[in-house]
Amino acid sequence: MAFSKIVETVIGPKKQWRQYKARCKRLPENYRIAIEAVERYLMYEGGADGKGIIPMFEDLIDLFEQSAAAGTPIRDIVGEDPVEFVDTFVRNYPIGQWRVRERTRLVRGIQRAAGETVEGEDR
Repeated sequence: MAFSKIVETVIGPKKQWRQYKARCKRLPENYRIAIEAVERYLMYEGGADGKGIIPMFEDLIDLFEQSAAAGTPIRDIVGEDPVEFVDTFVRNYPIGQWRVRERTRLVRGIQRAAGETVEGEDR
């Protein structure tokens, strides 16, 4: 692996992550609390392991910065169901595609185990 790739792999994401966190700190308090809650959910709910998630978090901070600048209420950003908001948001990124695929596998596995017809499969 070329030295520049090693630096990008090790230092690049850390630098981008620090920039993201600095941007979060500059948000008004209620927006900062909301984005930190979304971030925490993504980290603990599973899947956000640091690999390839920087673009997702950059888009998330863009959304919250623009919303704060426009005075958009938090509920207008995340809606009544924050989990649905995050799940929908994440589907646009590789991490979200992985989740959708695994959820589908789970549902189909349980359907098979229960002797039910599995959608999209011929028996």
